[in-house]
Amino acid sequence: MLRVFTIGFTEKSAERFFSLLEESGATHLVDVRLNNRSQLAGFAKQDDLRFFLKRMLDMNYTHLDLLAPTQAMLDSYKKQKGSWGDYEREFLGLMKARQIESSVPPALLANGCLLCSEHLPDQCHRRLVLDYLKAFWPELEVVHLK
Repeated sequence: MLRVFTIGFTEKSAERFFSLLEESGATHLVDVRLNNRSQLAGFAKQDDLRFFLKRMLDMNYTHLDLLAPTQAMLDSYKKQKGSWGDYEREFLGLMKARQIESSVPPALLANGCLLCSEHLPDQCHRRLVLDYLKAFWPELEVVHLK
């Protein structure tokens, strides 16, 4: 079995966020955000998050922007208020073009937790990444931390 967790940091206190990670048993965090240094990220800014994860949970941090959308895709969806359906189709096409099923080794995600901004996975690219990979990795089990 290849278990991968997901989590979003918005609408969570730092206490809730780190407790969910600790309770999950995940061994490392894989940041799949394109923009992970914004002041709006609070405790989840890249350098701060790397420090907190190591110090509090002895968990490693990896930024894997190969699994992130492009800036143009984000802008179209968020700033120009595009539809989720269009964003989903475009993002899945990007994952196919990047051939993530062969360019991302399963071991890199195994027992890890994908991080993105969105509070819930329903309309978040972290869910789309794992839905896409399920077609290629049938042993993949996804657990969304809420």
